[in-house]
Amino acid sequence: MLLKKLQQKTIQLKVVLAMCFLFFFSSIISAQEIIKDTVVQKPVEVSIEKKKIDGIIATVGDYIVLDSDIDKGFVEITAQGGSVNDITRCQMLGKLLEDKLYAHQAIQDSIIVSDAEVRSLMDDRLSYMLRQAGGDINKIVEFYKKGSVEEFKTYFADILKEQKLSAEMQKKIVDAVEITPEEVRNFFKTIPKEELPTFGAEMEVAQIVVEPKVSKEDEQKVIDRLNGIRKDVLEGSSFATKAVLYSQDPGSSSSGGFYKMTRKTPFVKEFKDVAFSLGEGEISEPFKTTFGFHIIMVDKIKGQEVELRHILISPTVSENALKEAKERITNIRNKIESKEVSFADAARTDSDEKETKANGGVLINPNTQDTRFELTKMDPTLYSQVSNLKDNEVSQPLLNTDDKGKKTYKLITVTNRIDSHTADYAQDYTKIKELALKEKQFTTIGKWFDTKIKDTYIKIIGEYRDCNFTNNWLKK
Repeated sequence: MLLKKLQQKTIQLKVVLAMCFLFFFSSIISAQEIIKDTVVQKPVEVSIEKKKIDGIIATVGDYIVLDSDIDKGFVEITAQGGSVNDITRCQMLGKLLEDKLYAHQAIQDSIIVSDAEVRSLMDDRLSYMLRQAGGDINKIVEFYKKGSVEEFKTYFADILKEQKLSAEMQKKIVDAVEITPEEVRNFFKTIPKEELPTFGAEMEVAQIVVEPKVSKEDEQKVIDRLNGIRKDVLEGSSFATKAVLYSQDPGSSSSGGFYKMTRKTPFVKEFKDVAFSLGEGEISEPFKTTFGFHIIMVDKIKGQEVELRHILISPTVSENALKEAKERITNIRNKIESKEVSFADAARTDSDEKETKANGGVLINPNTQDTRFELTKMDPTLYSQVSNLKDNEVSQPLLNTDDKGKKTYKLITVTNRIDSHTADYAQDYTKIKELALKEKQFTTIGKWFDTKIKDTYIKIIGEYRDCNFTNNWLKK
């Protein structure tokens, strides 16, 4: 029963997260798609026979919920291809109330969301919306029923700030939850044998990566280009515009190269060293990391936090460099095949991938942080590369292009296979710990809501008072 409850809670959480993402961050729908007539079947728990004039239906602290907010939630989920068949108006309202309480409490806890963060979010969302709307911002303004572009931007900035506050408050609660090995053990003991979960087939994978060598001449071309951009900015050009036009970093180029970071942020050392050596308004000289060459401009320094913009450009890899890399990795494969060296030892001595070479090339699953990859959840590209390999078979050299356009050659092998099986405490400790932690997080969030609802002004109006909410919003 305990596991079933946890599974139900997990499903509820997925629905909640999906609703949150779609409702508040799905402004990527084109105006044409939004405005078209859409028939939405909305299950209801309460009878709403008359079409009401839009108005306030709930208040949480300093925040309000409009009746139209619920309708927009259904429309946007449907427009994104999601199903609303199992979501009632009461459930949608319950989710909105949760977001408002998170945001309200974030302010009470002095959580700060800077104007720069909001501008970055705005630039990102608006850029996508404009592309989907054919570049016509007036269509977006019309959909949101605002009188001008400025009125829309002010309204949308408030939405983004509220949702960022909500997300930061949720993160603060969840991040504070820790679990001990003893709690994990006790959690596992409470699951009846007949209710133990079954884990799907998994495999462990290792790889050797060879990077083509970039010539000094090609590197200098990139440095000269970045110096030219730097000179333009110093003479008055916009760094953000230059980043949108020229940066090859997919994670920041659309937002003008913006990042916010501390010394604990997981950026490469070279990047952090330069970022924290600059003063406000300073622009770095071009410098090199494993990703390519960068220049950084610092916008603001707030204590231990830096808000910056950067431009990344990677040198072009020549055909000769690619050919040499393929020859090198082919020689490595030949040595492994002839038993001169093991795959693990070859990875330690010859791989250019710093993250895996010390481990003998073993890959870490980014979703679970362990070495196992469940076949049904494996990245499609990785699965296609390993699915036909036999145990300890080494692949032919594979040309790989990452999301930044960087080309490398790699060898890949399957080092271990784990068949589908019923959960075992010793074998599946990492997964069981994750389940136990989720259960504790759910419990912690539930207690948080119980406490904060009692201490916060909350008012729900009209027929929505008949809703059967998960949380005690009506304070009965």
